[in-house]
Amino acid sequence: MIGKTGGKAEIFYRGLIMKTDNIKIMFLAFAALTISCLIALSPGTAGGGSVKTYVGSENCQSCHEKEYENFSSNAAKARSFEHVQIMKKGLTESEYLGCLKCHTTAYGEPGGFVSVKATPELKNPGCEVCHGPGSLHIESGDPKDIKQPTMAVCEKCHISERVNSFKFKPMLYGGAH
Repeated sequence: MIGKTGGKAEIFYRGLIMKTDNIKIMFLAFAALTISCLIALSPGTAGGGSVKTYVGSENCQSCHEKEYENFSSNAAKARSFEHVQIMKKGLTESEYLGCLKCHTTAYGEPGGFVSVKATPELKNPGCEVCHGPGSLHIESGDPKDIKQPTMAVCEKCHISERVNSFKFKPMLYGGAH
């Protein structure tokens, strides 16, 4: 809160009071406070650390060329958004949106697939479905900044009903890459 009492400008913030006769100093203090709040609340630095974001499988290709090519060429799920589009005519809106949870990258999650127009790089399930958001790993190159898949990750989509109906096996068993 900014105010003026007794001819002095003052800022009151979280129990701290700054009083001064110099309006320029008061303005600079307020500007610095505002900027620090905006930085603290920005998506990339919330909570003081970096936030992992989805970047799309193409961004993995430069360092993981063999894995990317193998996945893109051999994994049916690398093109599964197309299959859902073919089936869309026979689905209710709710059923269609349910399909997107497994047939895109991170639909319904913060920073995940929204639409082909808004997030085309996430329209198919890719590396980040199994490995999680890749932005920090891409920046650092550190394997600790990317998730190593487990069966629990696979079982988000490969539930027994789907495995039996569609004869799909989690890629974890097939060498994935």
